[in-house]
Amino acid sequence: MATIQGVTGNQFTPTTTDYSDWQYQYATSTHLDDHNMKPGLIVQPKNKDDIKKTVLYAKANKKSIAIRTGGHQYSGASSTGPNNIQLDLRSTFTSPDDLRYFVVPGLNEQTRKSYVRASVSHSLGDFNKFLGEHKAFVPHGQCVEVHLGGHVQTGGYGQLGRSFGLLGDHVTSLEIIDHEGNEKEITKNQDPELFFAWLGGSPGNMGVLTHFTIEVHRDEDYTGSMGLRVLHTYDVAKLRKLVGYLAEMSDDANFPRNYDLCISVLSASADILGLMGGLDNEMEEKHPEIFGKDANPAWPRMIIVYAQWVPFSKDDKPDMNWFNRLKSDCFFVPQAGVEVKPMSELTAQWIFRNTREFDLPYVKRTYVTKSNNLSKNGWVDWVVSRMDRVVEPWFNDQWLSAQLQVFGGKNSQFTKNADNGTAYSWRDQTMCMTIDNFHKPEKKAEAEQWQRENDMQAIGASGLFSKEDRRVLWGSWGSFDLDANWKAYYDDEAKYQRLRKARKLADPDGVFTPNTFAVKRAD
Repeated sequence: MATIQGVTGNQFTPTTTDYSDWQYQYATSTHLDDHNMKPGLIVQPKNKDDIKKTVLYAKANKKSIAIRTGGHQYSGASSTGPNNIQLDLRSTFTSPDDLRYFVVPGLNEQTRKSYVRASVSHSLGDFNKFLGEHKAFVPHGQCVEVHLGGHVQTGGYGQLGRSFGLLGDHVTSLEIIDHEGNEKEITKNQDPELFFAWLGGSPGNMGVLTHFTIEVHRDEDYTGSMGLRVLHTYDVAKLRKLVGYLAEMSDDANFPRNYDLCISVLSASADILGLMGGLDNEMEEKHPEIFGKDANPAWPRMIIVYAQWVPFSKDDKPDMNWFNRLKSDCFFVPQAGVEVKPMSELTAQWIFRNTREFDLPYVKRTYVTKSNNLSKNGWVDWVVSRMDRVVEPWFNDQWLSAQLQVFGGKNSQFTKNADNGTAYSWRDQTMCMTIDNFHKPEKKAEAEQWQRENDMQAIGASGLFSKEDRRVLWGSWGSFDLDANWKAYYDDEAKYQRLRKARKLADPDGVFTPNTFAVKRAD
């Protein structure tokens, strides 16, 4: 494929010396032979004019564009095949004006509002740091190198889910470049159908998102917030007890909104074992400017507890017993105390500071459920046993990364934000479970078999976790044909058909249909 005339940013074709380096992303080593991760042209625009030229070139030459911001999408949907173009925005919008905090005055202190205008090019880590400098916060995820473009379009799931909802729930406007190269601003009031489709429809398939504005929260409005981060040495009995606490909280529909709880389980870092190798490790060592930077080079097998409480009125008081049972028998005593901290500082503590959990290929799963019986139906013992099969025998060349988090209950803001003008699904969920197997290449079949067993036992009519197959866009797995599997990602057919109509309006010529992980346009 030829390069595009007039584009001032870098362009890479498969014959370019550095093509294979810039082609690399989070999913590359897992989908190494997938032709849908080998774009015919990679464009790294310097500005909006470069983006417009790329869009118009694609439209005129019947090419499709895949949009990459961080490239963290599990299935590699931020890439595309040899006939198409990848638009790599990770460094396009990084000037001071691309991340700006501002306040809109109100009649009094209580009615003034704070906002941030952000670009898609910022990493979650940089975004969180910026908010902290302004003593502000907003719910978002925990992976430091995830970039905001894909993150906000798929929801922005994170530690504050029960107390504040999703990152995408806080979006007030979207700045885009459409299929004809026009700049537009989309708001819920002025264009509700496109606003709905951008926030929860398939990411990158409506146009090119460049910036968005979100309403943020201020530390000063939540004085007295407190959090706990505990690192437990791995022990199966301890894990069973902690997951039991999590299940009890998830089953309690009346649990107060003030609390959020997440439990992660990690195998020992492969750095300790001296077993690193392969493409991901090579990219980390030779091209940190592409791979990202790791802050935690090594760790033992561990259970990590993230817990927080935030006041919503002067009468709210924390239940310290809730915290105390989560930190019993902790490993790192200095991190074991319940700390009273501003929310902006607590959100910084929840971030996982490595680019990826392990520098290995993976078989990933993320399930969500609306079950209110997890503490009684055998799920706790089951999920602990499944994790223990991978995390315990470190010599089996498989490594576990799991994360279980409560989202639901009638008081949860995640639940209350249903029908708020976005398309994010499964607002009735009680818990989200991510359970990933990172493996040596020669152990791929074993990892896939372990996950197939999880699928069979966790979901379906007799499933211990969910009676339905419910997934989220950021945690895609299995077949990546979204049109064939929309029931797993969207609440009902009416929502999916509404998204199809919006896609036809936004992208009538298929400029933004670079692979099958996209809502199909209406006929």
